[in-house]
Amino acid sequence: MKKFLYILLLIFPISCSSLKYTSDMKMLVELDGKWLFKIDPEDKGLEQLWYSSNFDRTDWTEIEVPGFWERYANFSKYDGIAWYYKSFRIEKIDKSKKYAIFFSGVDDDCGVWLNGEFVGEHRGYSDEFYFDITKFLKQGINEIVVMVIDQGGPGGIYKPVKIVEYSKVEELLKGEFYYKKARTSPDWVKDAVIYEIFPRAFSPEGNFKAIEKEIPRLKDLGISVIWLMPIHPIGEIKRKGTYGSPYSIRDYFQINPDYGTEDDFKSLIKTAHQNGIKVIIDLVINHTSWDNNLIKEHPDWYVKDENGDIIPPNSDWTDVADLNYDNPELRKYMIKMMKYWIEKFDIDGYRCDVAELVPIDFWNEARDELDKIKPILMLAEGSLPEQHLKAFDLTYSWNVYDALARIVRKGHLPSVLDAVLQSEMYKFPKGSIRLRFNENHDKPRAVRYFGENGALVSALITATIPGVPLIYNGQEYGDTTNISLFEKQTIKKDTSDERGKKFYAFYKKLFNFRKNSLALRRGEMIKAITTNDDKVYAFWRRFDNETVLVIANLSNWGVTTKLKIDDVLKKKIINGTVKFYDVFEGKNFVMRVDDFTNFKLEPFEFKLLSIN
Repeated sequence: MKKFLYILLLIFPISCSSLKYTSDMKMLVELDGKWLFKIDPEDKGLEQLWYSSNFDRTDWTEIEVPGFWERYANFSKYDGIAWYYKSFRIEKIDKSKKYAIFFSGVDDDCGVWLNGEFVGEHRGYSDEFYFDITKFLKQGINEIVVMVIDQGGPGGIYKPVKIVEYSKVEELLKGEFYYKKARTSPDWVKDAVIYEIFPRAFSPEGNFKAIEKEIPRLKDLGISVIWLMPIHPIGEIKRKGTYGSPYSIRDYFQINPDYGTEDDFKSLIKTAHQNGIKVIIDLVINHTSWDNNLIKEHPDWYVKDENGDIIPPNSDWTDVADLNYDNPELRKYMIKMMKYWIEKFDIDGYRCDVAELVPIDFWNEARDELDKIKPILMLAEGSLPEQHLKAFDLTYSWNVYDALARIVRKGHLPSVLDAVLQSEMYKFPKGSIRLRFNENHDKPRAVRYFGENGALVSALITATIPGVPLIYNGQEYGDTTNISLFEKQTIKKDTSDERGKKFYAFYKKLFNFRKNSLALRRGEMIKAITTNDDKVYAFWRRFDNETVLVIANLSNWGVTTKLKIDDVLKKKIINGTVKFYDVFEGKNFVMRVDDFTNFKLEPFEFKLLSIN
């Protein structure tokens, strides 16, 4: 997802950040320049205390920050853990001030130490982030150590690092896009519940007709948009596995014959539209299969190495060849193809694979052309704020997924999620819509990853915080089949066992309530508890006269918490009580106001309550 940015940064190293300075904030130290560096392929740095102040770093290499480590020959093909070290001097510290270290971008994840003390960790390569270091910073020489975990592709501290003096957190969080507005999307996009389908795995037949038969069920489940993973013929040269990845496209204008015919596809779309469901398809235009006809007809449309040979996007994606968007004819071809599927088959948009690897100016141009045909949905498998300005309606919120993983799996406090959502609010254009999920085809099954209870509670949160929820086929049954992209597997659709019955009922009630709740689709989100010292995550969603309370215990032990009673809620109190509708219980009940200050939840218990 990061190649295009990688190439730009190798050629034009970044010298400034999007951090906006105010009159109450000033630069203290700029940390760009020479750092010491060492790779850690055996992951022994933590055990050997590489972050400590007195550690011997005489064998570390000197490199420049910002920049990816791949620009150095010795590290050009390295993926994994690496460590950075730098010392710097602070001449004077004002005890009345607050100080933060601000990172404009680290690829992918990192941990940070200052003077041997752990400062914090961050996940996700696309976000700016900061840590308050007021209590760690000292007058004189300071030492900073950063452990970077690169999951693949380019890695490193690829944007500037600064020490700043500040008075308000908001000053650190506001990025350049905070002052801009996102594109305006149709209501059906804002209201969407998206269901991702892998046609090969969705049924034993693995075709369009089997999907079409289930459209009424998906409507009943509360789905309003289906996303079909790539439907095109799959490449055979350098194919991975028996069937090959659907993301290795052999012909952009054809349908995979295993899935059916053009008429089958048209029938599926017609049935979906008759049931009020939109259809988007996967768009894979960063790369092609090695036997795509474009390689023979237009070899100049591909990225080549110094020997003139076409190359894959990275060392792992060996089954695909990398496209080069410097070529204007390639751009014309891709836009023509995108228009073809909308005009001929009446699809409703695209989910754009690795959208960050394709230049944003191409996406902007393409969106202009597609908007002339009909209102569509454009979903970017990316998370850049600028994608919201013109080209895309939705971007992936990997940040929320990572936060939920840290809370449910690692025992972090729910305030981690508050911090992520707050940062998102300040970094993205106003009105940006984010895709929320706790599972997709790139991630493990939620039940396997979060546990059965964790899968439900994380799904509740992703469907009720601001944004658009996504569900992956089989997730509604609590399926645990980790579906391979390269083989034939079939998801399990079974409500005969206890888990299948429980999960299906949960999703049906959740999505159908959301469909009828303006508070969840349009309302503001307000924190509903007074402290962050327990494992409860609770918030109100409000729109006009509708109020919804979401409250979840994100731990495996019982808790008691205190709910806020603000001025809006006070208006709902009658004779010391509030009347709620319990969505999952399907019944009304009355709660005494006194119970708000002593609200008890069992392990992983959650509530979705409505006041109407």
